[in-house]
Amino acid sequence: MKKSFYRFIEHTADIGIRVKSFSLAGLFKNAGLAITDISFQKQTSQYPGKHNIVIRQKAANVEELFINWLNELLSVSAVESLVFEDIQVTQINENYVDAVAVGRDMRDYKLNTEIKAATYHQLKVKKTGLIWQAEVILDV
Repeated sequence: MKKSFYRFIEHTADIGIRVKSFSLAGLFKNAGLAITDISFQKQTSQYPGKHNIVIRQKAANVEELFINWLNELLSVSAVESLVFEDIQVTQINENYVDAVAVGRDMRDYKLNTEIKAATYHQLKVKKTGLIWQAEVILDV
């Protein structure tokens, strides 16, 4: 995966990233794929097949939704032993996201960095002009 859709931001103990997109759906997709890109490196293709997982989250505001979304992706990935290679956001607004995460068996990947959770520390989710941008600190 290419890092072009996110950038690292400086943080002393954890990992900070800045994600951008022209749409809220793209922002959520890019942030989810950034977590995969940071966490895993593909090693083999011994376990063929894709697994589609529906992920739905509701929240009081876009910041809470963003954190809930990322933490749900992390949780489902760990419980189902899947690495999400693609995400299709089917419905989204600032209080609700409905998506399909497409995963592959975790045994085909090497773990680079274990991300425990997305945090509210220094969280920013905003739209400036035509661009949605988020900054989030990931607890490792």
